[in-house]
Amino acid sequence: MEIQQIRAFLAVAEELHFGRAAAKLFMAQPPLSRAIQNLERELGTLLFARSTRSVRLTPAGEALVQPATDILDGVRRAGVAVSSAGKGETGRVRVAFAGASSHVMVGTLAKLVRATHPGIDFELYSSNFATPALDKVINQEMEIGLGRWNFIPAGIKHRVIAYENLVIAIHSSHPLADRQSVSMKDLVGEHFVTLPQDPGAILRDYLMRLASTAGFVPSIVQVAPDTWTLVSLVAAEIGVALTVSTVAENVHYPGVVFLPLDDEMAPILLQLVWRADNDSPALREVLRLSEEVLPTPPVIPTTEIHAE
Repeated sequence: MEIQQIRAFLAVAEELHFGRAAAKLFMAQPPLSRAIQNLERELGTLLFARSTRSVRLTPAGEALVQPATDILDGVRRAGVAVSSAGKGETGRVRVAFAGASSHVMVGTLAKLVRATHPGIDFELYSSNFATPALDKVINQEMEIGLGRWNFIPAGIKHRVIAYENLVIAIHSSHPLADRQSVSMKDLVGEHFVTLPQDPGAILRDYLMRLASTAGFVPSIVQVAPDTWTLVSLVAAEIGVALTVSTVAENVHYPGVVFLPLDDEMAPILLQLVWRADNDSPALREVLRLSEEVLPTPPVIPTTEIHAE
């Protein structure tokens, strides 16, 4: 049973007239008649009772109308699905992101994707650190990764979505809490709360480098599994913590204040990454939308940490 035969059958079934059915299909009547005859031959039964004055459906023809209609509807839906997928209107895009600092950005992007491309299955996966997010993109387990990396391998495209500065999370009752900013030298002798010393945990690396430049080894008294816990430990007065400015903007915890760090250093880059060889139209659309809600900010001057 061919699609052309099904279209011919349904046209005749609707018009009950071969001439009008042929005109509806923009074809001559003889090819239409042959298509019906071939279909009847394949099915082994007559679909129409014909006379010189009328055409009517046989019981077999009446039984075929709904299945034939369903077949054509399925073909149309398949065509729409293929066309939509080619335009990036459908598909799956999985996003791996790390940390409390980026959840608002991810939510903003998800809102736009849902509003403009409801056919895209937009899946979110959170992890504590950026390295697993990048690994998942490399291994094709995710389409997009969001995080901070000191090195991005070949074959991975990337775009900066935020320049971040380092800040110190400190309890509001701390003697330094009234300051407009602090330096690492102000924190000599303080107890620090940090994230684990895992691959890709760049904040702990920054802490050790900055403290070394300031002439001391930080006293780490507690390790937190994630940023939310890190801030809660500061609120419990366990210690102070080094974190990024986007955490200060997005995490609000009673009793915790965030003070800019005076020490000179290059801003931290928060980036989107994706595989260069991923030609998914859905991914292309999500990346395009990301440029609307998460545009690359203007380039700002950078400085490095200076040892004295």
